[in-house]
Amino acid sequence: MKMVTESHVAERLRELPGPDPRIVVSGNFATPWELVRIVDATLERCRTFVMNPQAGWPVRSGFVTETPFVGPGARDDPWLDYLPMRLSLVPRLFASIRPPEAVLVQTSSPRNGKVSLGIEVNILPAAIDEVRRRGGLVVAQVNPRMPYTHGDGEIDVELIDLGIDVDAPLPSPPVRPPDDAASVIGELVSYLATDGGTLQMGIGQIPDAALEFMHTKHRMGVWSELVSDGVMDLDRSGVLDPQRPLVASFLFGTPELYEWVDGNPRLTMRRTEIVNDPARIADQPAMLSINTALEVDLFAQANASFVRGKIYSGFGGQPDFVSGALHSAGGHAVLALRSWHEKSDASNIVPILHDPVCSFQHSVIVTEQGLAAIFGRSQHAQTRLLIEEAAHPRAREGLWRAAESLGLLRPGEQH
Repeated sequence: MKMVTESHVAERLRELPGPDPRIVVSGNFATPWELVRIVDATLERCRTFVMNPQAGWPVRSGFVTETPFVGPGARDDPWLDYLPMRLSLVPRLFASIRPPEAVLVQTSSPRNGKVSLGIEVNILPAAIDEVRRRGGLVVAQVNPRMPYTHGDGEIDVELIDLGIDVDAPLPSPPVRPPDDAASVIGELVSYLATDGGTLQMGIGQIPDAALEFMHTKHRMGVWSELVSDGVMDLDRSGVLDPQRPLVASFLFGTPELYEWVDGNPRLTMRRTEIVNDPARIADQPAMLSINTALEVDLFAQANASFVRGKIYSGFGGQPDFVSGALHSAGGHAVLALRSWHEKSDASNIVPILHDPVCSFQHSVIVTEQGLAAIFGRSQHAQTRLLIEEAAHPRAREGLWRAAESLGLLRPGEQH
């Protein structure tokens, strides 16, 4: 890795082949903002491939954002190129129909001839592998505040062409204490966790709330895309099995979390192809997958991606973990959500989805109203459980009428 000036990086970017070169960039809370600024200022046209772009991401003609998971920085981008696909399959794109010419990452400072991708491993190792194979460009924004995490994010400095020094604090998501509904849902979900089982948590307030009710468990493991402060608290309280490594693909949380993961031998960061592989997920004992959604319909189909017909996020790893958890011995694929959306004054349990389905065939649907254990139930029983145990009381009468019109009730069945 040769440490250079920003102008030198700009010069090398101008040499990339093609009228609109594809550049893979670290996403989530590890975005290398100085490198992104250089790209935006240097290239009139390019295609950037990024996971969950944050606020401040460039939005303009000629700057096309490709992503399978849309973040707040791209939701209103008219040039967005959204890719609807399981996260476990995304790395395959780089060696097939979306080959990159460059990769821009944010890393730790070097240690023993290596840098670490720190809090964002995810799809980046696959992108780096393919760019090196193609003779492309790898550039690092080297930040001494990026924690050094072990695993697939450790990169030999010889594999990075250029580096720039940027000393900047890592951003943290806003802290939102759970409200009453999230706490009730979290407590209900925690009843499904078993001693010696394995945890996966999606992004959101409700999965975080569930962890707060698991401090009485023992010998648990973590196999999850995301690790946040709740996992750190479980480890410190002795809930997690010290003989099992904590496996994750990306991190974000408080500065305390970033300090805790720095050089922590308990944590192993793995690439997406490993963490999100449904077969590997299924190998975990009593896998408890905790995800959320925007809506669930009476066929137990979940929309976690669209709001009023417009893409909001994406599949992410939810389909991977739902499938894997259902095949795990003693596993549960839990979908946890509020029964009612206050802002729109509408039920989150709906007759039938009008937006694309993100996942389905979960084992349990949990709201603050209760727990609907739908695995192995008939379509009629599933409908009844969703209405009686998960739907808000204000929505139930309308859902019963809808269920009847959809043929989800037996002839003459009363409610």
